[in-house]
Amino acid sequence: MKPEYDLLVIGGGPGGALAARTAAEKGLRVGLVEKRSAIGVPVRCAEGVGRDLIEEFMEPDPSWISAEIDRAVLVAPDGYRMTLEPSMAGSEVGYVLDRKRFDRDLVMQAADAGADVQVRARAVAPIMENGAVAGARIEANGAVEEVRARVTVAADGVESKFARWCGIDTAVPLAEIETCVQYLMTGIEIDPAATVFYLGNEVAPEGYVWVFPKGERTANVGVGISGKKCRDGSRPLDYLNRFVKEHFPDGRVVEWVIGGVPVCQPLERTVADGLVIIGDAARVADPITGGGIYNAMFTGRLAGQTAADAIARGDVSANALMTYDHGWRESKLGKSLERNYKIKEYFLTLSDEKLNRLIHSISRMDLSKFSVLNVVTELVKHDPSLLLELRALRNIL
Repeated sequence: MKPEYDLLVIGGGPGGALAARTAAEKGLRVGLVEKRSAIGVPVRCAEGVGRDLIEEFMEPDPSWISAEIDRAVLVAPDGYRMTLEPSMAGSEVGYVLDRKRFDRDLVMQAADAGADVQVRARAVAPIMENGAVAGARIEANGAVEEVRARVTVAADGVESKFARWCGIDTAVPLAEIETCVQYLMTGIEIDPAATVFYLGNEVAPEGYVWVFPKGERTANVGVGISGKKCRDGSRPLDYLNRFVKEHFPDGRVVEWVIGGVPVCQPLERTVADGLVIIGDAARVADPITGGGIYNAMFTGRLAGQTAADAIARGDVSANALMTYDHGWRESKLGKSLERNYKIKEYFLTLSDEKLNRLIHSISRMDLSKFSVLNVVTELVKHDPSLLLELRALRNIL
């Protein structure tokens, strides 16, 4: 790494890669550091993303698409299966990625645009000058060196150590972090063109089980549950093992990973003097699904654009960088995060009996476009008796 850059990105995931690529394309001197020895590993993600969402950034490359998805299936606690065909499934229609190849490709795009990339390089502390972030101390090859930057991007995921070191409160309440475990399984009978979500307090309290195809007889099979539900005998791994024993007893596990997903509200402020926070570090994962690939890429690209504009003006103060904070909050993404958090809080109160009732009601609807907001609205139209159950959502209808 050089001793000084215009933009320094901490983290080589999709958000960090988009921030680096965007800024480099605008002529900035960009450095990106990733603490792991290889980009994209270990995979801590179900790897699903909507087709229209990924196409907002690039033309999909077949080399990093494991499966094309054209429908989603919701399985109620009572076992009732509701299929969402393409016209209803919205952003659930798309791809299951090979994140190892996908992430590597994004970082290579950043490198091709001119960014310097270094793996096995860990940020261990920010450089602070008069209360402003001025780069980071980077540990690599057994030594710690200062890398100065006019703007630093914290793209270090759910742990978000860098932003915390800069004085930002990034704590996530235990009840608002999904603790997850996922197997990559083969030799299992699945629908290779459908993602499947299992709901219910018996299979995944305050969360869900997912089956995301990665081939004809291969899939990511995982579970996420609320952190407050974890205890001996009721850990995510316990729920997953029970699910696999029931549904895929003859399947073979070839990989497994663990991780956490923030399903809280975003940080109150995602900039500081000389600092921009993106992706999971900014707590912008979808509060309902936990999905974060698109959200990271959207905020990463916006961070790169904002940094370039601020540097061109010679002002990288928090006030100058607030264009980024306002930009994502006022976007379609920001509005959906705000709405989905409220909806998530309501759905956490539902018993399995009420979940069954809702899913059965949804299955009888004729929705030309499936979305969370449309579902809630149509539920009231088709079954007015549900109005009392949905009164907690009246402010967002």
